[in-house]
Amino acid sequence: MIQTIRKAWGIPELRKKIIFTLLMLLIFRIGNAITVPYINVDALKMQLDSMGATILGLYNVMSGGAFATATVFALSIQPYINSSIIIQLLTVAIPYLERLARDGGEEGRKKIQSITRYTTVGIAVLQAVGYYMMMKNYGLLASGADGIWPALVIVVSLIAGSAFVMWMGEQITEFGVGNGISVILFAGIISRVPTMISGMVSGVQTWSSVQKGTLTLEGLMSVGYSEAAAQNVLNSAMAPWGVALLLVGILALIVFIVFIQDAERRIPVQYAKRQVGRKMYGGQSSNLPMKVNMSGVLPVIFAQSIASLPITIWSFIGIPAEGTISRAIYDAIDAQSAIYILVYFLMIIGFSYFYSSIQFNPVEIANNLKKQGGFIPGFRPGKPTVDFIKKVLNKITMFGAIYLAIVSICPILASKLIGNDSIGIGGTSVIIVVGVALETVKSLENQMLMRQYKGFLE
Repeated sequence: MIQTIRKAWGIPELRKKIIFTLLMLLIFRIGNAITVPYINVDALKMQLDSMGATILGLYNVMSGGAFATATVFALSIQPYINSSIIIQLLTVAIPYLERLARDGGEEGRKKIQSITRYTTVGIAVLQAVGYYMMMKNYGLLASGADGIWPALVIVVSLIAGSAFVMWMGEQITEFGVGNGISVILFAGIISRVPTMISGMVSGVQTWSSVQKGTLTLEGLMSVGYSEAAAQNVLNSAMAPWGVALLLVGILALIVFIVFIQDAERRIPVQYAKRQVGRKMYGGQSSNLPMKVNMSGVLPVIFAQSIASLPITIWSFIGIPAEGTISRAIYDAIDAQSAIYILVYFLMIIGFSYFYSSIQFNPVEIANNLKKQGGFIPGFRPGKPTVDFIKKVLNKITMFGAIYLAIVSICPILASKLIGNDSIGIGGTSVIIVVGVALETVKSLENQMLMRQYKGFLE
């Protein structure tokens, strides 16, 4: 990767693209440091830290911590991601969108992109209003910020920030390196690494103080901590062996993701010979590639959002008191519970099958092979070919779904193993970071290859 970037930097045109991408990311980070007025940022951060297992915790990770500090880019690219997923699903359900995607060509792609932009703004409006109402209901606004003007400033600032991030992503895609939206998402997640490292250092220091007996529950309560806050401080303790185990686990997870990311099943395809005039065409062999993880990280995002929905709703209406039946149910479906892990695991598998069925149509693939004079050795064109492709697709999807599920629940299991629930990294984040890094490097390699053969083609 480093060698690829170094070679790309030596090409003037690619160097301009890299510099442009870095400048866009710099603007993104500056926007993440500018807070929206009329908000009590400290109170908001404390509130969202207690809601880390909810959908809001996922939004905070995706925005690089901007969601918890109410910056201009607090909504980040979440509205655009949600909009893209919705339009992608509607493309299968609505014939007009399906025709645009299949037969519209470049013009159809532009129309779908325009629809996605308008949908992004609509979702940003809903999320901004919901964000404001949450802060108002929890008393997280600054004193005297209850009027219409503060509400308008907060909502408009969040909507404008989300639209600007979407524009920056499109500019990176056109004039920079890689997919702009993915690169911004990558930058947001990576920006939390220093916070994670400082949290580990603080956890080891807390563990050391607890072992020496200088930090106790009674001591913290005597200096003004509530019992719950003092318990949270003690729970943040992390043994040195836990840190070492966590780092080794992350490295192993990265290696595993890199291995699976480009893995694919190649079905051999043979093309029959046919004579057109005096020339003979066909007869060559090819293959039909099927990626192991063709649905990407979308099943994980959807599964996490739905699995954490009950906890999110409960966090909004108020966490039940200790000793009640409601609290027992709340603890049973908490993000660290066995029930949550099982539901999360099964949902990832279900959504993986759902997305693979949307993206890969065996009937259409078989028909295209038949039209082009191709066939899979050992299977006749038509239904036998369709059945074989379906069988392979089901096996590949199952393997990819289990891979996603294992990577997603590993951080949860690791946090239970080392006795610390505040690990600042999740399986979703690791998959996104590694996937975007590989995709960006591949984009650079393709552009260098194109320039390498430019003189030959001319």
